[in-house]
Amino acid sequence: MGFDIVGALTGRDIMLSLALVILIVLFIWIYSWGKNQLGTKLGLLLAVIIVYLTFFSFPELIWIVFIFFILATFGKELLERIPKK
Repeated sequence: MGFDIVGALTGRDIMLSLALVILIVLFIWIYSWGKNQLGTKLGLLLAVIIVYLTFFSFPELIWIVFIFFILATFGKELLERIPKK
């Protein structure tokens, strides 16, 4: 069982379309980080490997990666709002 890109592009299943958007955002996010840390070619290779493993080999991990992305993007602001004793 893998990720159905054609089914996601049709828009009939909202969760599949959302997963496609997450795939694109995750790929760009990992590629931009990898490009700065490892160089262009290795960054691209790292992004392709992670996206392939996440979306095609283990599609259940899509939502865990999405949670990590949200925490990495908005986590600092959310943690600052927690009152400290």
